Amino acid sequence: METDSITAVAHVADDRLSLAAPTLQFLGGAGTVTGAMYLVRAARGEVLLDCGLFQGLKALRLRNWAPRVAAPADIAAVVLSHAHIDHMGYLPLLVKQGFRGPVYCTAATGDLVRVLLPDCAHLQEEEAERANRWGYSKHHPALPLYSVADALAALALLQHRPYAERFDVGRGITALLRPAGHILGAASVDLEVEGARVVYSGDLGRWNRPLVPDPELIAAADVLLLESTYGERRHPEGGDEQLARVVAETARRGGALLIPAFAVDRTQEVVWMLERLEREGRIPALPVYLDSPLAIEASEIYARHGAYRMPARYRFARTPAESKALNDLTGPFIIISASGMATGGRILHHLALRLPDERTTVLLVGFQGAGTRGRLLEEGAREVKMLGRLVPVRARIEKVDALSAHADRDDILRWLEGFERPPRVTYLVHGEPAAASALAMAIRDRFRWNVQVARDGETVALQRARSGASATPR
Repeated sequence: METDSITAVAHVADDRLSLAAPTLQFLGGAGTVTGAMYLVRAARGEVLLDCGLFQGLKALRLRNWAPRVAAPADIAAVVLSHAHIDHMGYLPLLVKQGFRGPVYCTAATGDLVRVLLPDCAHLQEEEAERANRWGYSKHHPALPLYSVADALAALALLQHRPYAERFDVGRGITALLRPAGHILGAASVDLEVEGARVVYSGDLGRWNRPLVPDPELIAAADVLLLESTYGERRHPEGGDEQLARVVAETARRGGALLIPAFAVDRTQEVVWMLERLEREGRIPALPVYLDSPLAIEASEIYARHGAYRMPARYRFARTPAESKALNDLTGPFIIISASGMATGGRILHHLALRLPDERTTVLLVGFQGAGTRGRLLEEGAREVKMLGRLVPVRARIEKVDALSAHADRDDILRWLEGFERPPRVTYLVHGEPAAASALAMAIRDRFRWNVQVARDGETVALQRARSGASATPR
């Protein structure tokens, strides 16, 4: 494909932006895989694409405590791509700061947000209470980022919209949602903003996954915001074989297999794979415990939307007492518990108890962000801090990249082949610097497109250049 001869986007300083041109600002999810938030400003109003919480590195988490949007009350609406906390977990703070507009998403995303957001708030309240009780916080008193009441106030703003039907998000801006794969209800967002077509990929999924549809191709965009989480790599094949090997080896050692898994989609996919491997006789039928009220609720939502129903023989630990009872188990057995990067939740208690045991295996089944305990374990840490103390690591640490819900480099390039003409500019978001840079090079090599790596805090103008102007942004 040849690059379009008209440039729609130019890099400009905030104080030189034309008042007549709509703009786009990267307020998170640029240079990092967390905190996704993209502000579209038009002459008559403003719209946020995603409203995510920063997770992982302390420097990023601290940004959650500072206002990120200059005037939340002026935002006409928020459009969510999907229900992960790094894409919607900042909503309660935005509401506390004065936002009162609608939050648009698919029905499945809305159902998941309704259980995920209060859970996120509850975990923060628990962590603050624990820090105050044991005195390990530098702040006195330690406070949660937001409360369950704040989360419920945000939920009152949710409005569901179906795929494939364009709708008005306010003040002359319209949107259309398309399946993105990734998780239940995930969407790519197609905005029409004063004659400019802005497409946000959201988090793209992979083809031929068991519980969600394939990403839907898009034919055209003036400006494309494209995720780049795995832009530098291909996912390995053979997830079935890896999982079967880990389960069999853990069974032979008589130990515990701990699987930190995201409550939404990853838990359901892991269970689906375990059930199938058992049915095919490739792994022994070990006791399986799902220790996450959130994952249990998410599984019920998946079943309600026709995606998957949990096997009846798997055991659920809903209450704290049922979770604590798992401490007395002797192997072999499997515990699946949130969170997927071991940043919080019940998995921390299981890790603190069983990491020192060399019979234990910890299986990482997704991306581990920089600064998370999951990343430390993946990189071979000999001890990790959790629940206010250092825990020695003698367990085996395994990882199955083939289970990722994110598109890899080849999946992303396959999705881009659906464009009938190149976007005038493509911005790479939601990726660490090495991944985004590698994907930018791959897109230039394959398509000869105008592609840039988004810069945190940068504002760009969504405007047409004069006819015949160069296609290279200024």
